[in-house]
Amino acid sequence: MAVHSNIKGNVSANAGVAFANNLALIANASYVDVGGERRNELFQQHLIEGGLGYFTKIGKEQRQVLEVFAGYGVGSSTEVDRRASTTGMEPVETRAMDFDKIFMQVNYSSTRKRKLDLFGKKRDLNYGTAIRLSRVSMTDFTINDLPSPREEAFFIEPLFFTRMELNNGFQVQYTNGFNFNLMDNTYLKAGNAVFTLGVTYNFDGKKKK
Repeated sequence: MAVHSNIKGNVSANAGVAFANNLALIANASYVDVGGERRNELFQQHLIEGGLGYFTKIGKEQRQVLEVFAGYGVGSSTEVDRRASTTGMEPVETRAMDFDKIFMQVNYSSTRKRKLDLFGKKRDLNYGTAIRLSRVSMTDFTINDLPSPREEAFFIEPLFFTRMELNNGFQVQYTNGFNFNLMDNTYLKAGNAVFTLGVTYNFDGKKKK
């Protein structure tokens, strides 16, 4: 289980559980809220998703983990363009969409052979990368409450993460990454680079994301 956040108003939670040998279920939820009283642009998004996958340890010393997941998600977002007026910030254009997504994700992680000596204790350090391919499609799209043509996108999202053991299953995790869209869309576009800091907890000692 993991919880992550960043300074741009993005909060996410992830959980994974192994239910059979080398098989696992994952669930993710995220909330984004970017804006303020004086900003020209406001953005909010909700997303939930789940998936099924396979994982296995690899390498001579079994310190590496390979995971392959596929899943489905649904979400909604609202984006408001505003301008200053004598009475404050007023909306110019409001875009709202519901969407669904299908994704496939490959994760690779490795635990450092030598533990990190920090704060008087030797701590596990592991690192890895995740590459996700996602197809996102609008199921409903309105501009200023008027129905508008829907768009579809195909995203490639590489992520890189580092985890350091804190105590008794707790780890601190730093994640950075980016995404780009293979389609030339007007509204459904790739987001900003991702930089988050979070905490993970392994209930049974298995290193799951």
